Amino acid sequence: MTQREFPNWEALYQEQAVETMPWFNPSLDPDIESALLNLELSNGSVLDLGTGPGTQAIALAERGFQVMATDLSETAIRQAAAKANQKGLEISFQQDDILNSRLEQSFDLILDRGCFHVLPPQSRSTYVQIVANLLKPNGYLLLKCFSQEETREQGPYRFTPEEIQQIFKERFNLRLAQQTVYHGTLDPLPKALLCILEKH
Repeated sequence: MTQREFPNWEALYQEQAVETMPWFNPSLDPDIESALLNLELSNGSVLDLGTGPGTQAIALAERGFQVMATDLSETAIRQAAAKANQKGLEISFQQDDILNSRLEQSFDLILDRGCFHVLPPQSRSTYVQIVANLLKPNGYLLLKCFSQEETREQGPYRFTPEEIQQIFKERFNLRLAQQTVYHGTLDPLPKALLCILEKH
C-alpha cells in the first residue's frame, strides 16, 4: 500500500470555507444517528475526533450528549467553537493530535468520522491503543471510513470489514461493519464503511 498524500489541515481550514469541504455535512450523519439508535445511546460523554467543521459535535450536543471535540487544526477548532457559541451550546473544543493525545478523561463513546482513514498505516496500532485507553470499559467507537469499494483515485485509505477487524481486534470487538456512503459535498457520494466497535 503506497502512502497517500494529504493536505496540511491547518492551511486547508485557513484557506477554504468549511461548507465546501468534501466531508462537510450540516447535520448529524444519518449512519451515526442509526448507530446511536442501534446502541440505545441518548446521553453520556462523547469525544468527536477530528471534528473539523464541528457539525457532528454540535448535533450531538443538541441531542444532550456531553461533547468534547478535537482536531489537529487550531483554525478548525476556533471556527467550530464560534458556531457552537452562537447556538449557546457547551462543547469543549481542544486542539489535539490523537497520535500524541494530551486528553486525560475517558468517554462513553468516541466518534471518528474521517480521522482514522487519513492516518499513515504505520500509526494505526498506536491509534487503536490510544482510542481504547480513552474509552470507558465497554465503551464504543463509531468509525466511519472509506470502503474498499470506493474507486476514486484521490482521498483517504480504504478498508474492508475484515481489515478493520484485524486492525482493531486486540482491543475491540467489531459489532457492525456496514457498507454505506460518506455524506458530504462530493457527487457521487464516496463509498464508506460504518463500523461499531466495542472495547473489550
